[in-house]
Amino acid sequence: MTAISTPRTASASDSLLRLAMRVDAIFVGITGIVLLATAGWFSDLTGLPKSIEYGVGIFSVGYGIVVFALAAMDRVRPAGIGTAVANALCTVIAVAAVLTMTLTTAGGVIVIATGIYTAVMAEWQFIGVRRIPA
Repeated sequence: MTAISTPRTASASDSLLRLAMRVDAIFVGITGIVLLATAGWFSDLTGLPKSIEYGVGIFSVGYGIVVFALAAMDRVRPAGIGTAVANALCTVIAVAAVLTMTLTTAGGVIVIATGIYTAVMAEWQFIGVRRIPA
């Protein structure tokens, strides 16, 4: 008789964090691809320079790939802390962008919505981190 063992990828305590990280990675990665494909259109819509749209798109694709990979680590808690902090930082950046940049009305709404999204993701990931014993 043979036994097949697979590496531990999740436990009851870390499943919420892994889910939050994967959802975030997929959503942000896909958004980055769309942003890269339509940077000119989004630049006109938001009032942000096209270079910023491309930069955010490239960052988003990279973030999606890295966070998706980090969600599969055996010890996911440190990666979850880093991801939650990154999302909290993006929330602060979104607020700063709305306050300091010249945006169209649609641009302001999109940037505020992005800040709300990153705040919600940071909270979801932080809750997931807290469920894992240190």
